[in-house]
Amino acid sequence: MENYIVSARKYRPHSFTTVVGQRSVTKTLKNAVQNNRLAHAYLFCGPRGVGKTSIARIFAKTINCLNIGEDHEACNECESCKAFNENRSYNIHELDAASKNKVEDIHNLVEQVRIAPQIGKYSVYIIDEVHMLSTSAFNAFLKTLEEPPAHAIFVLATTEKHKILPTIISRCQVFDFNRITVAEAVDHLKYVAEKENLNAEEAALHVIAQKADGGMRDALSIFDQIASFSEGQITYQQTIDNLNVLDYDYYFKIVDHCMAHEISDLFLIYDEILLKGFEGQHFMSGLAKHLRNLLVSKNKESLRLLDVSGDVKQKYMEQAEKVPTNFLFKGLKILAEAEGRYRTSKDQRLTVELTLYQLGVATIEKKKTLAK
Repeated sequence: MENYIVSARKYRPHSFTTVVGQRSVTKTLKNAVQNNRLAHAYLFCGPRGVGKTSIARIFAKTINCLNIGEDHEACNECESCKAFNENRSYNIHELDAASKNKVEDIHNLVEQVRIAPQIGKYSVYIIDEVHMLSTSAFNAFLKTLEEPPAHAIFVLATTEKHKILPTIISRCQVFDFNRITVAEAVDHLKYVAEKENLNAEEAALHVIAQKADGGMRDALSIFDQIASFSEGQITYQQTIDNLNVLDYDYYFKIVDHCMAHEISDLFLIYDEILLKGFEGQHFMSGLAKHLRNLLVSKNKESLRLLDVSGDVKQKYMEQAEKVPTNFLFKGLKILAEAEGRYRTSKDQRLTVELTLYQLGVATIEKKKTLAK
């Protein structure tokens, strides 16, 4: 039986071209390799799971490649690339500052920096979660960071840039990494599903991408979870059941009943949602997002702000045509006020039901005002 490899590791990018969602960073680094304009220290900042450490490794492999191609990517055939791909390279050194953040750890690193690489030109030192170094460790590292040996390049990675000392930042080239967009995550998940011979509904991949909140690693971890649960067929229904996500259809029904002023139906739908185990706070946040999505669906130019699958996007466009803009604005205001009351309410269910009543009569009140 073959050892199982999680998708986040199996489909980790191995070249600048295969990196998802960080085009400006990869382009700048490739240009630096092409023009031989390498800095001695880099600071990679951004949320978790967006490719900071992966790009640092790709960069380390590329600058040590003995036969860089015309596309300025590592060849994967020379001895340096083979050693890197087989995890036996002595040119790359990684330090996890979350666990090794003392002065002694930095002193050991400084001693190691003096040793020149055996194969290739550079020794690359990747310090992950660098913001967790103690102040004394930072100070011990400053001199080496400012005047390292010619063969040493430092890549510092952090999720909390504001915790880095200004004296450290000033000595580095700073790269700010973006969150992975839903569209980029969905495209990559489609590629992984195809490679793994899995059938995946686009709506399901959109839910996974939204749940990952901008992290590609998180998206792949969730994808693995759903793939195990669904036994080869990743459907929208299985995905929302597994991730405890409220179905879009509930929100579409809520708005339809509001437009028809069917208050009792609003209460019955909310009761069904509670029976499924969802909290009122979660429901109201989702409903507010739904109203926002209807608002952006009213204009073709703002439609691109809608991060949903094609089928769901069509449903938003159809419902947006039926719903008055003034109702959407008023509904968002009602929900914003209700979310504030919900936290301190002694009867939270009643708070949500009163909010639904307000939404159900919102258009009636508007008509009465206009009639006067």
